[in-house]
Amino acid sequence: MLNRTILMGRLVGDPELKTTQSGNSVTSFTVAVDRSYVKQGEERKADFISCVAWRNTAEFICRYFGKGAMIALEGQIQTRTYQAKDGTNRHATEVVVDNVSFTGERRDGNNQQSQQGQNQQSTTQNYGQRNVPSYEQAPPAYSSGAPADFGDMPYDDDLPF
Repeated sequence: MLNRTILMGRLVGDPELKTTQSGNSVTSFTVAVDRSYVKQGEERKADFISCVAWRNTAEFICRYFGKGAMIALEGQIQTRTYQAKDGTNRHATEVVVDNVSFTGERRDGNNQQSQQGQNQQSTTQNYGQRNVPSYEQAPPAYSSGAPADFGDMPYDDDLPF
């Protein structure tokens, strides 16, 4: 049997970290995922998918992602039944998140110094509404794949891995 889900979309709201009575961290959030097709004359539609993350994954999401941030996640679809306050039985379907990744999208609306091209000692990149420290200088990109882009590796028995 196989139950794996991979999603990439935007957070509908800020995830809120909660703690269970047993001390486990948990967060529930919704991801808006655009549909891959658009009917002629209509706007693109999105599906809103409920997700839940536990422990370190929940803490990571709440720390680095905010409303509107693009997120990539992997998990399992899970269904559950619960009783509402009015006594009716309800069903919920959600993705239990195992892995989360940044999508490479960076929003830098609050950092005017880097927009003006000035050097600064510490910069932050804004993922959604949260500031995350970034490197002072981005590593060089090797897009041509030309032999000049690569150096010779010494042949010794002292490899770091």
